[in-house]
Amino acid sequence: MIAGVQVKRLRVIPDERGRLMEILRCDDPMFTQFGQVYMTTTYPKVIKAWHLHRRQEDNIAVVKGMLKLALYDPREDSPTKGEVEEFFIGEHNPLLVHVPAGVYHGWKCISESEAIVINTVSRPYNYEDPDEHRLPYDTDQIPYDWEIKMG
Repeated sequence: MIAGVQVKRLRVIPDERGRLMEILRCDDPMFTQFGQVYMTTTYPKVIKAWHLHRRQEDNIAVVKGMLKLALYDPREDSPTKGEVEEFFIGEHNPLLVHVPAGVYHGWKCISESEAIVINTVSRPYNYEDPDEHRLPYDTDQIPYDWEIKMG
């Protein structure tokens, strides 16, 4: 696993009224500090990649649909520099994935309907100085192919 990445299996608790799923708690090992929570969506087959934060940590969970979440470690001082990691997260595999600062991440919606993502980040978005560093989804700087891997 890429250094600093943590995964928490999310437990869904159903009853006759509906269901409950805790996503992130302040006593979870991956929690560092609260910045903000936001919801974003991705339409089927759409790729949102690549981006990296130098200071912000992300805690990504999918509450509707499914994503293929990919990570790439470009950090010079990391023991996992150059490694790629892939997760399939969402309704059929409820996980929280903690992405440390300095790790590129992106995703593709692999469900037939829109995926709804909840991201709890360690820093609030700074409109004057965004901590956003982007590469195109098909960059040759990251050894990753977004296509389906058959077989």
